[in-house]
Amino acid sequence: MRAADGLCALHRGDGCRKRGSGPADRKGRAALVVSLVFLYGPLCDTALRAVVLGGGVSVQAGSVAGVLHATAHGATWALGAGVVRGDLLRLTDEAAARLAFYARVTGQAAVPCEVALAEGSVAAVLYAGGDALAAWSAGDWERDFAAAAVAAARDVMGLYGVVAADVLARRYGHMLVRGAARVRAAVAGPVTARRAQGAGDVDVARVALPYANYFAVEEHDLRFRRFDGSFSDTVKRAAFVMGDAVTVLPYDPVRDRVLLVEQFRAGPYVRGDGECWSLEAIAGRIDAGESPEDAARREAVEEAGLRLGALELVAGYYPSPGAVTEFLYSYVALADLPDDAAGVFGVEGEAEDIRGHLMGFGRLMELVASGEVNNSPLILTALWLQRERGRLRAG
Repeated sequence: MRAADGLCALHRGDGCRKRGSGPADRKGRAALVVSLVFLYGPLCDTALRAVVLGGGVSVQAGSVAGVLHATAHGATWALGAGVVRGDLLRLTDEAAARLAFYARVTGQAAVPCEVALAEGSVAAVLYAGGDALAAWSAGDWERDFAAAAVAAARDVMGLYGVVAADVLARRYGHMLVRGAARVRAAVAGPVTARRAQGAGDVDVARVALPYANYFAVEEHDLRFRRFDGSFSDTVKRAAFVMGDAVTVLPYDPVRDRVLLVEQFRAGPYVRGDGECWSLEAIAGRIDAGESPEDAARREAVEEAGLRLGALELVAGYYPSPGAVTEFLYSYVALADLPDDAAGVFGVEGEAEDIRGHLMGFGRLMELVASGEVNNSPLILTALWLQRERGRLRAG
């Protein structure tokens, strides 16, 4: 994908666009623009709607009756049965175009409908697709997804008029993961020895997106406040954009053994390492709407067929803060690890081929000392376990 040099709104979500550009699909056709739109489900959330539409709109409560069907990206979706309540919006052409762009990114298609209002009814369109309405509840969405969806929408709409909707649609799931990471990152951490960041301490002149696929690369031209109070010169800093992730090392305190997983890794291969199969703790991305603890338990089932007991947090940390956005939550989990606990697992659709290794604690530390264990999460976790092992065994 070409560099998105106009990506100055990536973090602000203020709809910055290249002059003369507008939303279009990959064949260059203009996106559907309408003036009356019925919104239901998550887009009735005022914060999300404000990010997507970019300004104030006329809103009126309404409802749609019956079963409606829409085809989006080759799939057919049903909009519930009975009465679906939502909001009728009268949009400017610009707001309608922004909504059409966002709908395309999130896998929705326009469907004509009849909206019942207090004073009668009116013809409009609605967007159906993405997550089926039957699987959506306001309470669950607000608790688990709202903050991440709003953060992801800021990223999506920051690319409006800069990157084609179909390009973003292919990685919207990853953008949701990043949105959830933004929400966790916004929670203030301890500041006792390091400098406390203040408003205006980082001044961004330009943001570009030279690459975006499963991962992404962002370039920022920025100035930062120096320790003497002055600003640095404008510098270019690139970051490899990844979502937050978890690692978890299952530990059986009765048998004093752990379970490691082994799999092929692209990082060592691309570096030129002669040994590209890596011994690691169980690991994986934290999905949007998922806590780090829930992700650790899910990954243990997927990668090792294990149900974990109590989780002990080792640390939350950036493995390489100079150039990588990834933040890791590492755990040790109490587990029952009999002799038949190890096997070969993995999610087939993700091309995972993961072998488990049962070993005593002493053997784990031998592998750390020899360098055969050579990734930071497992080394860090092994050293934590070395310190806390007596407590866990006594418990």
